[in-house]
Amino acid sequence: MFRRNVPKSNPNHQQQHLNVATLLILLNLLMASSYSLSSTLAVSLLRPRLRPSSLFHLRHLSSSSRNSPKLLRKSYPCPLWSSSFSFCLGSSRHRSTSISLSSTSSSSMATTASSPIAAAIDKSNPLLAEFDFPPFDSVKPEHVRPGIRAVLKQLKNVEPKWEKLVDPLEKIVDKLSVVWGMVNHLKSVKDCAELRTAIEEVQPEKVKFELRLGQSKPLYNAFKAIQESPDWPKLSEPRKRIVENQLKEAVLSGVSLEDDKRDQFNKIQQELQRLSQKFEENVLDATKKFEKLVTDPKEIEGLPATALGLAAQTAVSKGHENATADNGPWIITLDAPSFMPVMQHAQNRTLREEVYRAYVTRASNGDLDNTEIINQILKLRLEKAKLLGYNNYAEVSMAMKMATVDKAEELLEKLRVASWNSAVQDLEDIKGFSKQQGAAEADNMTHWDISFWSERLRESKYDINEEELRPYFSLPKVMDGLFSLAKKLFGIDIEPADGLAPMWNKDVRFYCVKDSSGSPVSYFYFDPYSRPSEKRGGAWMDEVFSRSRILSRDGSSVRLPVAHMVCNQTPPFGDKPSLMTFREVETVFHEFGHALQHMLTRQDEGLVAGIRGIEWDAVELPSQFMENWCYHRDTLLGIAKHYETGETLPEEVFKKILAARTFRAGSLSLRQLRFASLDLELHTRYIPGGSESIYYVDQRISKRTQVIPPLPEDRFLCGFSHIFAGGYAAGYYSYKWAEVLSADAFSAFEDAGLDDDEAVVETGRRFRETILALGGGKAPLEVFVEFRGREPSPEPLLRHNGLLSVPATA
Repeated sequence: MFRRNVPKSNPNHQQQHLNVATLLILLNLLMASSYSLSSTLAVSLLRPRLRPSSLFHLRHLSSSSRNSPKLLRKSYPCPLWSSSFSFCLGSSRHRSTSISLSSTSSSSMATTASSPIAAAIDKSNPLLAEFDFPPFDSVKPEHVRPGIRAVLKQLKNVEPKWEKLVDPLEKIVDKLSVVWGMVNHLKSVKDCAELRTAIEEVQPEKVKFELRLGQSKPLYNAFKAIQESPDWPKLSEPRKRIVENQLKEAVLSGVSLEDDKRDQFNKIQQELQRLSQKFEENVLDATKKFEKLVTDPKEIEGLPATALGLAAQTAVSKGHENATADNGPWIITLDAPSFMPVMQHAQNRTLREEVYRAYVTRASNGDLDNTEIINQILKLRLEKAKLLGYNNYAEVSMAMKMATVDKAEELLEKLRVASWNSAVQDLEDIKGFSKQQGAAEADNMTHWDISFWSERLRESKYDINEEELRPYFSLPKVMDGLFSLAKKLFGIDIEPADGLAPMWNKDVRFYCVKDSSGSPVSYFYFDPYSRPSEKRGGAWMDEVFSRSRILSRDGSSVRLPVAHMVCNQTPPFGDKPSLMTFREVETVFHEFGHALQHMLTRQDEGLVAGIRGIEWDAVELPSQFMENWCYHRDTLLGIAKHYETGETLPEEVFKKILAARTFRAGSLSLRQLRFASLDLELHTRYIPGGSESIYYVDQRISKRTQVIPPLPEDRFLCGFSHIFAGGYAAGYYSYKWAEVLSADAFSAFEDAGLDDDEAVVETGRRFRETILALGGGKAPLEVFVEFRGREPSPEPLLRHNGLLSVPATA
């Protein structure tokens, strides 16, 4: 997702001089929408998501991602872009020919998008310097305040014509997007108290600026003038989408509110941003706070060598200099690579219980308690919805999505019914197996037993041990196989480009994506390893630069896109490379799918290029689509090479992986449905301050979505960053919605013949030319139909999950 082959993908020199004001405007756009600014300008492609496959995919719960949310495989929201920039303006009649985006007095100096910065800019501040790739290695907390404030001071004059309105706004938005994106990205991957403080100090100023922009009636009128002009029918579809999105988002930004109501709306927006940031910081701090020091090897019997190595490595970092994988001491944390192995493999039931309880009560007590923050967020979101004329916040969220509240709930219920009986049988199978093994807990199976005995049953039923598979999934081989697949499907070559761009950590890799002619089309960073002391959990993709015609430079036709992919997998240990679980392999494929849609776009209108402008509930399509290839024989066997011997994963093991794909599919589906249903319930029917607490609502929803209800003391909501800090509010259903789209998209390859290379290549070309190329310039349903030849069907998803023939009598 980077830009050109020599550092030339940045704006023109003049554009590079756009001040930080430009950046702030960008932020405005992003923040005005319903997401958080957590990663870049528009919301990182979300963050880790809550994934349906393992017990607690802390990935974005992702998420990325997701995303995904697949939590750990994707644990939080897997970074996604906002459905479009919130350049939102209100509805009024167009009347002026010149629009001032200035936020202050007439003493400020106006500049045009192509002019140099009016005021003196401190070029020693890396946020304000000219660069081809962001100077991640140079940005310090002390640069944030002056950098962001410098941007805010800039002014902008535009006129209601495309070249005088949209193009200048894109330039402004882009500068802010890049700068604020750098700052927030560093907060996610290199967190420190000083950076937090600096961001907290300037964020209110940024939000205030964004609100001023989003509520500009002259700007709204200018977009309206374009829509009502005689030239409207001649505009391209992408340009029409830009205008329509801006007008919709203008209303959602409160442009039509007057006086006291506008003031109230703005105060709500400011407070929501503050609360969301505090929520996420509490989750991170609570996760870091838990440490379980183990000195007795008997307490951690069953843990695989990779987990013991990581636990010893953590102990060394905490001052136990002589810690080793064999002799300890060991430190267990709530970070995914540490938490998951304990839940799946620790024979010590007491240890599993302690770690599980710590996980589901994160950020729910003491100074880090998120309970009141959640209550305030829900209360303010409802107030915001009422001010905008909606019945609830879910309706606000759905205003810029494919689905409606009714359609989303209809899909969730259809999937719940199809999953219930299968999930009930899953539990009975685990109980029966554990009883056969003489387990004392067989008749009292509870949450900290499920993952452990599920893994034992999986090993017995399919003769598969995920830890024993790790040597076949070394990160270098996985990436080589992933890049080979991308070449086959989409005709691209991916080459290392380390040294071309500054990095924030020595383990980060940089790549160049080239087309069949050898010309660069994009770039991306890859940050693979867990760093609990400074890096947010989960997995996500985010944009650094978007493809843009307006921001091209040095004679090039477009600026090339740049992205980053972030994961949290087990780092290398000793002389071993990073050895991945199969779930971690899926996570990398997932986030790469997001990156592909950003990097392979052929849309030149920057505001709808790549992942921009795509309805939130369609963004997970390419990411979840890519996961399917992990179960494709040639793809997986091309990746699975033993890191020491080079031996390919045995054919019979692949068949077992394939057979195990639907293992506990009903249970895993219900887990995601719990999250999605709870999210919608809290944002539709729940009354903040009413007779029900948020935890009671969770218990009530769980009676229909969980075979074993949560513990009474479960405080999962206090760590549900997807909806309280990651942009998925009233949108978590998007994972399932997009899963229907992605499964159906993959079925096109199945229909063509997965063993027919020529058919796969042709179908991959069509996928690239539609799903990956068109960006937000065309409605996602139309894009899907253009690729698939018909509207989507849920049948492929149910078939892939082995749920199609399960009696639906729940």
